[in-house]
Amino acid sequence: MLLKKWSVFCMAALLSAFLCSCSDSSSGSADDPEENEEGGENGKDNPSDSTDANGAYVMITEIMYNAPENSSLEWVELKIVGGSAMQHMDQYALRLDGAVSYEFPDEPLDTNEYIVVTNDPELFRKTYKDFKGRLFGPWGKDVKTDSLAKLSNEGDVIDVKLDGEGDVSCAFSKEPPWPSLADGNGSSLVFVGGNPTQATSWAASKKTWGNPGAADEYVEPITVRLNEIQPYNVTAGENGWVELYNFGNKDVDVTGWIFESKYKKASWTIKKGKVPAKGYLVLATDDASVFGEQIYLSHRGGSYYLYETLNGKKTGGESSLLLAASYQSSGVVDISDGSTAQGAMSKATKSAANEPLKVGPLFIDEIYYHPYEGSVPFEFMEIVNKADTAVNLYVTNAGKSKGWKVEGINMEFSSGDIVPAGGRVLLISDSLNADSVRADYNIASDVLICHYKGKLSNRGETIAVKKPLEYDEITPSETDPSMNTLVQWYYDWSDATLYSDSWEGLEDADGYGKSLQRVDYKTMGYEASAWKVTKPTIGK
Repeated sequence: MLLKKWSVFCMAALLSAFLCSCSDSSSGSADDPEENEEGGENGKDNPSDSTDANGAYVMITEIMYNAPENSSLEWVELKIVGGSAMQHMDQYALRLDGAVSYEFPDEPLDTNEYIVVTNDPELFRKTYKDFKGRLFGPWGKDVKTDSLAKLSNEGDVIDVKLDGEGDVSCAFSKEPPWPSLADGNGSSLVFVGGNPTQATSWAASKKTWGNPGAADEYVEPITVRLNEIQPYNVTAGENGWVELYNFGNKDVDVTGWIFESKYKKASWTIKKGKVPAKGYLVLATDDASVFGEQIYLSHRGGSYYLYETLNGKKTGGESSLLLAASYQSSGVVDISDGSTAQGAMSKATKSAANEPLKVGPLFIDEIYYHPYEGSVPFEFMEIVNKADTAVNLYVTNAGKSKGWKVEGINMEFSSGDIVPAGGRVLLISDSLNADSVRADYNIASDVLICHYKGKLSNRGETIAVKKPLEYDEITPSETDPSMNTLVQWYYDWSDATLYSDSWEGLEDADGYGKSLQRVDYKTMGYEASAWKVTKPTIGK
């Protein structure tokens, strides 16, 4: 226990030193060897990493999860970003876990060396003919499918582990606000600093296909963001609008920039507009002088993007917003740790600072993410219904049915799953027997127990509770009549959090027998202040 505390202290000290050293940095390059030597200002080499008691700090610095040109190639790049070199990686039990698994062999790893693990070493060598580094793979099979594991294009979490302690979770996703250039559009994801489970900590590589085995240049973030979007609402007579916010210190002319709807597979060029420094610009969707035509933003939600352009071409700079399936506006809120969160707004705030995110009726109430044998020996999560009426967790709409889902742990509710007013749901791994858990922990019969297929990360990840609202049917292609009809559901958000083992004052939830428990239900659970850490209260 003492060694683990020292490991956590070292990680926190290194991370604090890094954040202080780079607070004034504006570099979009990761190729300065002096900065790369010992985890300096370069964003790829930050000590937000995996560590063990012997002082080696390892993390993932680049991810290719959806390669360009429909290639099946996937890979991750790792590096020791602080601490000592390893003479024998296997003696440190260095390995990947989570979305993919791989145990490193009995080989050394220097502090200055990037290494790469891939799903297909032969295809990797053909793709990167100039690669001079050490390549490992293929990674292991998915135990549930008995086939080679795959990095989901929808998003996933990869853990780097050392001796089972101090592991780091690196996340990625295709949804906003993650960079779209890395989603099959040519780039890899490059770590640029901060919490590696957050989108703001990653950027798209400038170089097509990325740069495995070496430092990268990455696409700089733009200062203008999609701040709030009001969809079309025929009942309220609201045509909709798009609000931009400029958090920079200079006015930005967005004339010629591109606004895109993934849902409609359409894009429009902004005909005129300037966003003042620290100010807002609202673009009316029914004003043809803004987009060239009247546009309708669907209440079914979807992904929307704003692309910076230069001489009519995209520069790679972008901002994105994921609309919830709702007639309410969706927007961005700033979190005290410097990150952002997105979701439906509790109140539309055109040309003004955003209100808190809409939340409920279901709330994430308890998260026990790093089990301790002296306490509850398995992870679990709980959801509570704060409404005055029961919530049916299996929705039927126009003849189609779908369960609520919990993203992050691969869980969907089934027919008959109902949580009463004031009631709660206990979520446990599908490796556990629900009846045994109920008996062993004296859990009341009115507490619904459901299984999930995923795993709660020991370092933190995004967990979201979503309700299916509406759907589209995608009919079979005329050229392929054997193709099944697909049903695409659109979801409203009830609650979400991006919990973290680095939340100040809440570290005892990280393997010391304590859980995170909710204390603030006024907005979504992204802030550390919305939680306390205490003894787990499983099913209660």
